[in-house]
Amino acid sequence: MCSVLQAHKDLHFVHVRQGGLYWVATTTADTSPFTIIEFLNRLTALVKDYCGSLSEKSVQMNFALIYELLDEVVDYGYIQTTSSDVLKNFIQTEAVSSRPFNLFDLSNVSLFGAETQQSKVAPSSAATRPIQSSREQGGKNEIFVNVIERMSVVIGSNGILMKADVEGEIRVKCYMPSCSEMRIGLNEEFSIGKSQLRGYGATVRVDECSFHQAVRLDEFDSHQILRLCPSQGEQTVMQYHLSDDLPSAPPFRLFPAIERDSGGRLLMYMKLRCDLSPKSAAINVSATIPVPKGSVSLSQELSSPDQSAELKLQSRAIVWQIPRFPGGTQLSALFKLEVPGLSSASMLEVGPVGLNFELPKFTATGLQIRFLRLSPVQPGPLQRWVRYVTHSDSYTIRV
Repeated sequence: MCSVLQAHKDLHFVHVRQGGLYWVATTTADTSPFTIIEFLNRLTALVKDYCGSLSEKSVQMNFALIYELLDEVVDYGYIQTTSSDVLKNFIQTEAVSSRPFNLFDLSNVSLFGAETQQSKVAPSSAATRPIQSSREQGGKNEIFVNVIERMSVVIGSNGILMKADVEGEIRVKCYMPSCSEMRIGLNEEFSIGKSQLRGYGATVRVDECSFHQAVRLDEFDSHQILRLCPSQGEQTVMQYHLSDDLPSAPPFRLFPAIERDSGGRLLMYMKLRCDLSPKSAAINVSATIPVPKGSVSLSQELSSPDQSAELKLQSRAIVWQIPRFPGGTQLSALFKLEVPGLSSASMLEVGPVGLNFELPKFTATGLQIRFLRLSPVQPGPLQRWVRYVTHSDSYTIRV
C-alpha cells in the first residue's frame, strides 16, 4: 500500500481513496498535508453530492460537471470554497445519474432501502441522486437522516466477549434548496462519558462524542436536541464512540467443533446463532474460516438451500455466505476438507473466524432518533426518512 504522502524532487503528491478511486493533489509549496487531505475529502463529498454517487462510472458520465466544480473550487491552485450552498449559485451543468431514479425501485433493500419505523420503504436510489435533481423531480423536498454504526468485536474460544468497540455517526442528506432550522431529538436517556451510570440498563451511553461545527448544542445537555441549518448535500453532524460496554449481547455467537475422521479428512461443524430480536434480520452475512495449508478440496452440508460455501485456495479460507439471517435463529454447516498429511499441528491453523454483515434497523449502542422537526414548517410536502444500520468493521471469533 502506497503512502498517503509522497515526494518526487520538488513535487509533493497527496492522495485519498474514496469510492474505489484515488483522488490526488500535487503541490510544490510547503503546505500542510493535513490541509490537502481535508480538501480532498471535501472535494469527494462535493462530487458525491453533485453526481449522486462516487464511482468510476459516475465520474466518467459527469466529467464536464466535475471539471466545472474544480474550476469553481480551485482558482490558480488556491482553494476558494467547498460549500455546496455557495457553489449551487454557479454550477450550471446538470448531473447524469449513473443509476436512473425510479420511485418504484425497491429491489435493493440495504442502507437506503430498509423499512422505517412506520413500515415505509424508500427507493434504494432515493438518497443517491444528485442534489440538483430536485428541480427535475418537481421541487420534491426530502431529508435523510442516517444513523450508521460499525462494530469491532473479539470473542474468545470460550464464548466470552473480550473486546467490543462501536464507531457511530449521524449523517444528514438534504434535498431542499433552502432549509430552515432542523431539530434532531435523540434518546431522552442519552449520556456521554464513562462515569455515567447506566441505571438498570435503560441509559443509552457513549464514551466520546464530537459534532459538526454548524451544530448548536444549547439544548443538548438538557433535552438531547441537536440544532442545525443543513446545507444541500450530505454532512456528518455527529460522531461517537463506545468501548467495551455494549448494552446488549453481540449479534452473533459461534459454536464450532473440529475433528479428524477415520479417512484423514478434517471435519468442521459450525453452528452460528443470530441473537437479534426475532423481528430483525441480518443481511449479507459472510463467515471467513481460515483452513490449514495444503487443503485441496471441500465438500459441505448446509442447513438451508439459500446458503453457499466455497474454498478459496489463494486466501486459504472457506467463505460461508448467508444472504439473510433472521434474529433468534440458528444455522449450521458441516465442512469436510481434504488435507494431505493432516496433523494435529495443522488442525490448529483453523480460525479465527471473521464475520461480515449488515444489520438494518439496528444500532449496537441503542441510539435512536426521537423526532425530526423543521422550524418554521416548510411550505409544500416534505418527506423525512430515518435509517438505522450497523455494519461489521472487524468481528472475530476464536475457535
